[in-house]
Amino acid sequence: MTGRAAFMAWFVIFLFCNSVQAQYTITGRILARDTDLPLEEATIQLKSQHTHSGIDGRFTINSSQPTDTLFITHIGYDPKRIIWTNNSSPLTIHLLTAPVQLSQVVVNDSRRAIQQVMQIDLKTNPVNSAQDILRKVPGLFIGQHAGGGKAEQIFLRGFDIDHGTDIRITTDGMPVNMVSHAHGQGYADLHYLIPETIKDIQFGKGSYYAEEGDFTTAGYVNFTTFNRLDRNLLKLEAGQFNTLRTVGMFNLFEKTGENASNAYIAGEYQFSNGPFEAKQNFNRLNFLAKYNTQIGQHSNLQIVGSAFNSKWDASGQIPDRAVKSGLITRWGAIDATEGGTTSRTNIAAKYRSKISATEDWLSNFYFSQYDFSLFSNFTFFLEDPVNGDQIHQSEKRKIYGMDHRYTKQVLGNHSDWILTAGMGLRHDAVRDIQLSHTLQRKEVLEYFALGDVDQTNASLYGSAEWRKGHWKLIPGIRIDHFIFNYVDKLQPVYSTQSAQKTMLSPKLNLVYTPHANWQGYLKMGKGFHSNDTRVVVAQEGREILPATYGADLGAIIKVHPKLLLQPAIWFLYMEQEFVYVGDAAIVEPSGKTRRLGAELGIRYQPTNWLYLDADINYAKARAIEEDKEADFIPLAPDLTSTGGISVKPIKRLDINWRYRYMKDRPANEDNSIQAQGYFVNDLLINYTRTKWALGLQIENLFDTEWREAQFDTESRLQNEANPVSEIHYTPGTPFFARIKWSLFF
Repeated sequence: MTGRAAFMAWFVIFLFCNSVQAQYTITGRILARDTDLPLEEATIQLKSQHTHSGIDGRFTINSSQPTDTLFITHIGYDPKRIIWTNNSSPLTIHLLTAPVQLSQVVVNDSRRAIQQVMQIDLKTNPVNSAQDILRKVPGLFIGQHAGGGKAEQIFLRGFDIDHGTDIRITTDGMPVNMVSHAHGQGYADLHYLIPETIKDIQFGKGSYYAEEGDFTTAGYVNFTTFNRLDRNLLKLEAGQFNTLRTVGMFNLFEKTGENASNAYIAGEYQFSNGPFEAKQNFNRLNFLAKYNTQIGQHSNLQIVGSAFNSKWDASGQIPDRAVKSGLITRWGAIDATEGGTTSRTNIAAKYRSKISATEDWLSNFYFSQYDFSLFSNFTFFLEDPVNGDQIHQSEKRKIYGMDHRYTKQVLGNHSDWILTAGMGLRHDAVRDIQLSHTLQRKEVLEYFALGDVDQTNASLYGSAEWRKGHWKLIPGIRIDHFIFNYVDKLQPVYSTQSAQKTMLSPKLNLVYTPHANWQGYLKMGKGFHSNDTRVVVAQEGREILPATYGADLGAIIKVHPKLLLQPAIWFLYMEQEFVYVGDAAIVEPSGKTRRLGAELGIRYQPTNWLYLDADINYAKARAIEEDKEADFIPLAPDLTSTGGISVKPIKRLDINWRYRYMKDRPANEDNSIQAQGYFVNDLLINYTRTKWALGLQIENLFDTEWREAQFDTESRLQNEANPVSEIHYTPGTPFFARIKWSLFF
């Protein structure tokens, strides 16, 4: 379908739906009783229909009769029933705060229900560290292998995503992933996010959503920070390995009323030497400022600014043979000169407006300035027996971007529609992106790659959500246009290598809700594997953005108010995977791949003081064009599980036990070498009073010896005549206890 034909199709649908208006329209506003502030994302149910309140707490829903009953729910608030009559003026509904409970989850919209479950998970098991942030997503695993300052390695749905190649991550709508990064495509360093500021985590798996673009192969994750603080916070943490962390969050002002506004600031400092024999000297400083204001009755402006700086030393990956022979311990190093520095400054402005009772507009503008410098040595003395193989990766980057989205709700006598249209633009200007061979972090021995990258992504998308009775159908389409430019500064003659590509990605979601307590869904979509600019310009005549095709079949089942199940099976096919290996400045192609799997999420709250959760994920990842004996995808996890128990035995005391399990997995294509699995447990105990709280957090409660990041790498030690290919790894965190003290005011 051409762009003009697609536009005409949406226009005809729009006109048709506008011509069938409901007989009775109900409008109102949802407010919190204690603060009188508007409540966004409240669910308003009317028989088989439902809608949600907007940024100002307002909602509109259709009724086919002059008297009807509304059922209003919101996580963290008591539900409420309202009798509406046609003679009523616009409703003002106040909700009372209540303990967060599983019974508050409304199973009528799979994406929102999953989000509500995540809100309960966050309330019962709050994020306690930067390492915890991504682990909150069911089925997502991370691994750190550079001292805590480098972005984590990510695993999801049979992918070794490296540092973000196939998952889209955003914070308050700002992209985290770095395109064409010095260390690898999609590099997603989330360490600028202060854990205590996280209000909500939205996520979806697969490329089934028209509004989610580049990197959304395995899925997307969007972190949202608080718009306002309920109270000020001072926190101090101290623990083993000379670990110190302080957090401060302070309200600057808050004005209530029709033109409400507020602002707060938050800061974090962290230091740790880590468990390694060579001190980690890890320093991280974060700062966040957020301002919100109502503009009239129906519009809102939000401005967010943040700054982040980090510096660390690292022991790097160690070869298995060196530990077994006694050359080093698990906490030793072959090259203790690894480490790096990184910084990022962000500013973003988000404008949201309720144009009318049925129309919403959102605009988001953002800018980031980013610096990165990383020293590593994965092969030791393989290439240079005298000086060693230390490499330096660095870049300086500026990101400019904006997103706009228009949504219209069309209410009909027999069916409802939600029409969405949007556009986005992002430009990355990367200067002096390099890979070099260095000595002791000081001397450059040789440049392997040095250049400038300019990459632009312009996008358009549209979707139509049709609701009738128990059914909901959501067709969507997305168009992405990429412009790639690369200047190789190592070439004697200046020239710009360039390429362009347009991708058309149709989506289709079908949802069936036969009962208020369960919903089934089928999601299908086409996406694409995101590629580095340096890969694209080197692949002349080949498919530079290979397509992906996937489908999910699943359900959300509320067996009873205290038990919720989320089963799903899924499939994903990729035409091609090209990877730019930042550690070697080479393009590494692989052929067609196929992944399929099954997932099960379980949430059970038998009493108000006990909450249990578990997520079990299975994936089978294979290279289609390879022989059966050599078709494994290295490091792709096949069986993982996370979960835990949250107990509140007495008032003010919370005890949380968490586990994570990953089965052994192939480390090479024929599975002759395996990366060891692990089962690790954490414990968090908090005692909270009105003005203060005291906590104890223990990572790796049973002091399990486990390997966090693992690779099959060829290397040579200084005293070895020949190279050896085997597992190289970073040891997982040992028993690690921290005391936390918080002051509220």
